[in-house]
Amino acid sequence: MVREGIIIKNEKRLNEIKRKIREGGKEKFHVIADFDRTLTKAFVKGQKTPTVIAQVRNGNYLTKDYASRAHKLFDKYHPIEIDPHISPEEKNDKMREWWRAHFELLVECGFNKKVIEEIVAKGGIEFRKGTLEFIDNLHENNIPLIIMSAGPGDMITEYLKKDGRLYGNVHVIANFYDFDDNGVAIRVREPIIHSMNKHETEVKGLPIYEELIRRKNALLLGDGLGDLGMIEGFDYENLIKVGFLNYNVEDSLEKFKENFDVVLLNDASMDYINGLLRDIK
Repeated sequence: MVREGIIIKNEKRLNEIKRKIREGGKEKFHVIADFDRTLTKAFVKGQKTPTVIAQVRNGNYLTKDYASRAHKLFDKYHPIEIDPHISPEEKNDKMREWWRAHFELLVECGFNKKVIEEIVAKGGIEFRKGTLEFIDNLHENNIPLIIMSAGPGDMITEYLKKDGRLYGNVHVIANFYDFDDNGVAIRVREPIIHSMNKHETEVKGLPIYEELIRRKNALLLGDGLGDLGMIEGFDYENLIKVGFLNYNVEDSLEKFKENFDVVLLNDASMDYINGLLRDIK
């Protein structure tokens, strides 16, 4: 079924999954979501918004040579990341190369907590319309929200804190740094999460894991095919996958339709997602 900006692969099947999740109750339900351009807007005032990590790359925060070296990495690897014709195996290897090189570069160029605070204070990204309502709704109903991102977790948690949304039910799985006593990054923690290796089984290291294994009904939100990996290895019973297709629509639409139950086009708001929550709670 196709509505304006909404493509549903099989509405009958979707309604059946919604029914099963609703019957299971909110005590058996959780949400796992990407952050950049999923919970946040892909475009602001007609301009493509930077990812969390790109805000560091594009600003004058670190050593003078940082931006040019980071842009060289971006120019080399980003075309590979968004090319729908490159195999997942090749992408996985190249993304691992990119992320490790960039995180090591950040350490070399003086990444620190003050930079994080400065970037977040400037508000370089915006949450999608309805995202804060979405997070509030999950909090009020004690439904876990797992945010899995290939970006810097320290910055993501600061953005959530800024809007008062780092609730107890919100758990961020991303790339976190270890800092020295002066707040300067000294290393990125392993394992490194990049755009092609997201796996929800990473939550095994979180206190929430024992609760999640009892919550076998899930809603997955992402803006790329790599986000589908967030649920791999997790023993779910019922799953709804929603993909935000923000750009490269002509090249990516068929793959999105094959892999997501619902595809939202044109940098959509969270209205459909909030309606979906109302349907299944």
